[in-house]
Formats: sequence, structure tokens, C-alpha cells
Amino acid sequence: MVAALALALTGCGGEGKSDKPAGPSAVKPQGSTGASPSGAAKSETPPATQILATVNGEAGMTLTVNSAVRDAGGFLTVSGQLKNTGGQPFASTAAWRGNELNGSGASVAGVTLVDKVGKKRYYVLRDTDGRCLCTTGLTIIDPGQTVPFFAQFPAPPAATTEVDFNLPTFATATVKISG
Repeated sequence: MVAALALALTGCGGEGKSDKPAGPSAVKPQGSTGASPSGAAKSETPPATQILATVNGEAGMTLTVNSAVRDAGGFLTVSGQLKNTGGQPFASTAAWRGNELNGSGASVAGVTLVDKVGKKRYYVLRDTDGRCLCTTGLTIIDPGQTVPFFAQFPAPPAATTEVDFNLPTFATATVKISG
């Protein structure tokens, strides 16, 4: 059995050579853009991400809001990222889902916006099945891991230019609305 395993591993080795040709069809690393039609190399640096607010939560979790954008349909989409800066996996995401335990599962459905000027609180929108229009599937965030998030709300009146964003277990963040 050991001889069969050794033979199988030797057959897969390839002595550092690739079975695939190295040419235009070879897979490029993510973020590689190649050359532009003019022949000049494109920048491989991604565009700078805008930071509207950064707040800390429990156990080393950090929430960064990168955008709060109105769209033509009357919605406001807030997006950003959650990062575990702690040394342990973070699994306490149940508070983030609000009362959406069955509809949306592990999610950020408990997030709210407050328009202090208009004195109104906005909750995450739901689809016809009661699931949030937000990031779902958040169960464990490993140390150093960054997870993107989004949440969609009814848009506040056009005169409202900033709102307070609150995800349970995090401090409240004041964010400017664009669009």
C-alpha cells in the first residue's frame, strides 16, 4: 500500500513543471490588470476606499462604514466592513441580527439608522419572505479577518444629510449621506 501511495505521489509531482502552458491563457493573480490598449501598464493599486466612520465593538471587533448612498428607487444603502482585530474567533453575532432569528439567520438585520433632525428611526428593509436586505451568513469571524457588509434602508428625506448608524454591540457612528 505504501508503494502504491508513493507511486501516486510521484506521478502527481511534475518536478516543478506546470501541465498548463505559460501564455496569454495562463491565470493572472487577482488584481493583475495587464497592459492597457495603449501599451502602458495599468496601476495595480486599488482605488482608495473612503472611510465615513469607524467604531469599536466588543472583543476587538471594528466596524468601518465606507458609503451611505441614496439610489433613484428611494433607498439608502450603507456598506463597509467588519474586522476582528482581537486574538480570538468572534462568534457573538446573534445580537447583530435583531429579531430576525428565523427570517434572515446570522446577519446584520438589527442595524438601525436615526435621522436626528427628522426624529425618525429607520430599520433594514425586508423582502417579501421577511429576509433582510443586508449581509447574512455571519457566524464566526476569525482573528484578522475582514468581512464586507451592507444594509439597505428606506431613504430619509433629501434634506437629511447625515444619520446615526447603529449596529448592536458597537458604538453609534454618524455618517454623511451621498447622492
